[in-house]
Amino acid sequence: MAPRGLTFAAMLLVVAACAAPPGSPDASAGFITVASQPANVGDAKIKALAYHDSGEYERDLGIVADKAADWLRTRAPSASRPALVLDVDETSLSNWEILKRDDFGRPVAGPCDVTALDAPCGWAAWDLLGRDPAIGPTLRVFQLARSLDVAVFFITGRPESQRAATERNLVNAGYGGFAALHLVPEGRHFASAADFKAPERKKLVEQGYAIIINVGDQMSDLDGGFAERTYKLPNPFYFIP
Repeated sequence: MAPRGLTFAAMLLVVAACAAPPGSPDASAGFITVASQPANVGDAKIKALAYHDSGEYERDLGIVADKAADWLRTRAPSASRPALVLDVDETSLSNWEILKRDDFGRPVAGPCDVTALDAPCGWAAWDLLGRDPAIGPTLRVFQLARSLDVAVFFITGRPESQRAATERNLVNAGYGGFAALHLVPEGRHFASAADFKAPERKKLVEQGYAIIINVGDQMSDLDGGFAERTYKLPNPFYFIP
């Protein structure tokens, strides 16, 4: 019978601690810890880097994009004013260069000197450089949509002050010919990206568009409705509520 006040879990810790005397071959098995701690951030960074560099990330992007392309081919011919909605960062454009530079952090403020290889970059300054490459599988979906006469709208959490740089970046990356780019008005803040993006999609529906596909890398890109089908690309690198 366990002593009064000593839980079964606590007993297990005591047993583990006493399993081997100090200096014995199995002494390392006698450490005390808890199982309630979250995943180690350092380990998560290592796994995220390996996921990207191994080719698994690109493979998974392609799997989701291919499913979206299949639906485009099926649905677009019968839809009235069909539209495709795309997020920008980690959906249409890749920020991998700054993700590695910032060690998976996302500092918004601060300068970005790309010639200083060991210096972190502020994301706002980075976005204004307009040098993100396209995410290939998404670009192929975009090109298919345009070939099917589907209007493409970008809805992003970037602020209005980044419009010129973002439009230039999208065109240079191969996304020329999109219908419109929706950015967050200056000074506006939202608890969730969905609080901005879902109403923007609603406006498109009210204008007569049928949003047959909405693609994003965060659930907040997709939540809130106003799309026939939603496709979430993998992104283990950061989270946006």
